[in-house]
Amino acid sequence: MAKKVLNLVIVTGMSGAGKTVAMQSFEDLGYFCIDNMPPNLLPKFWELVHESGKINKVALVVDIRSRAFYDEIFSMLAEAQVDEQEKDQKVEMKIMFLDASDEELVSRYKETRRSHPLAMEGRLLDGIRKERELLDEMKSRAQVVIDTTELSPRQLREQIFDNFQESSEVPTFHVEVMSFGFKYGLPIDADVVMDVRFLRNPYYVDALKSQTGKDKPVYDYVMDSPETETFYKKLYDLLEYILPGYEKEGKTSLTIAIGCTGGQHRSVAITERLGKDLKDQYYVDITHRDMEKSQKKVIKHGSQ
Repeated sequence: MAKKVLNLVIVTGMSGAGKTVAMQSFEDLGYFCIDNMPPNLLPKFWELVHESGKINKVALVVDIRSRAFYDEIFSMLAEAQVDEQEKDQKVEMKIMFLDASDEELVSRYKETRRSHPLAMEGRLLDGIRKERELLDEMKSRAQVVIDTTELSPRQLREQIFDNFQESSEVPTFHVEVMSFGFKYGLPIDADVVMDVRFLRNPYYVDALKSQTGKDKPVYDYVMDSPETETFYKKLYDLLEYILPGYEKEGKTSLTIAIGCTGGQHRSVAITERLGKDLKDQYYVDITHRDMEKSQKKVIKHGSQ
C-alpha cells in the first residue's frame, strides 16, 4: 500500500519580508498553518497530525522571534521524518525563504512604525543586518527563495501559488452565483448585483405561480422571450470579460447575485442557467437565498 504523503512547508525569512501574506496564501491553498510553534511542541503536534489522518498539508512559520527553534528545528524535523517513515506516512518537506533588500525592509518598518525584534533599543538597520547573519544558514538550505523587494502582496501570492499549488487541486478561484429577492434585502456579500425585475414575471401566471425557476415550465417561460435572450447574452459577455480580471487581481471568490422581486422565479431561472454555463470555465456554486421562503408564502396564501 502506498504511503500517505504529508506536505510540510517551513515558511521563514527576514522580518517584514511578507510572511503574513505568505501564510494567508497557504491557508487559501488548504494548508494547516501554524505561526511560531514552540519547538518542544513539535513532536506532540506530529503525533496529532498522524492520529487524525485528515491533515496532509502543513505550513509552519519560523522566524527570528523563535530563535531557539533555529537551533533545534533541523534535528527535530529529521527525527519526525524518521518516525513517520516507520508508519504509513511519508513527509515531504520544503523550506521557503522570504527576503528583501535592507532598504526596502527599513522602509516597511518605518511605514508600519513597528520595532524590529533585534533592534528594540538600537538602530533598525543594525537589527536587520544581524538578523540576516543569523538566517544565512536557513536561507542556504531553502528550496524556494523569493525576493519580495519589488513584489506587491498579490504578486507574492501568485509566486507562492506557482510554487506550491498542485495541478490536481480544485481551483482556488471560485464563483458563487446566487438568486435573491429584493423584497428581502440585498445580499451583503455580493460583488456583482444584477436586477432582472424587467423580465416578464411567471408570478402572474396561475399555473406557474407556486413553482420556482428550477421547474421546467417556469424556466422555459422566463427564457422563451427575445428580451431574456438578449439580456442573457450581454450579461454572459460581460462576465466573460471581467471574471479573469478579478482572478488576476488575487480574489479567491466572486459572488454574483441575481435579483427579482421575491427570488422565486426569474432570478432563480437566470441563476440556474448562468451557473451551469460558467461551470465550463470556473468552479461554481449555485445557491437560491430566498426561493423556498417566497414559495412557502405563495403556497400558504393560495391555500387560504
